Amino acid sequence: MDAVSQRVMKYLTEVEEGAEDILTAKQQIVDLDTRRNRNREALNALKTGMSDSEKVKVCFGNMFIKFPKSMTRQMIQRDQEQLEKEINNIREGLKAKVSCLNEMQGQPELRGYNLSPLSSDEIKAMNILLKR
Repeated sequence: MDAVSQRVMKYLTEVEEGAEDILTAKQQIVDLDTRRNRNREALNALKTGMSDSEKVKVCFGNMFIKFPKSMTRQMIQRDQEQLEKEINNIREGLKAKVSCLNEMQGQPELRGYNLSPLSSDEIKAMNILLKR
């Protein structure tokens, strides 16, 4: 192969790898979000009329273990927090990967793509300022 063909193949390989990274990250977000929704359903199911001292069956791998309802709720809530962190980290990395891919393809940077929402504290501060 001549030098031009090798450079073209290298370029196409890099672009393909970048696109694969983006697709993999998106699929990870979908999988984690599915798990987060299942946890949300489990938390809603735990709100039923049982007392906190009663035990519920929790599936770990391929076995069920009885745990107190309050302990189960805490475990699921910790898992929810961890899932939120993972999803946010992947989303932040995804922005960088998309920018890198656009740069490799010679496309302009996406406008407004790096924006992030206001935190709850920032929203409260804005509401206070706007009520004056």
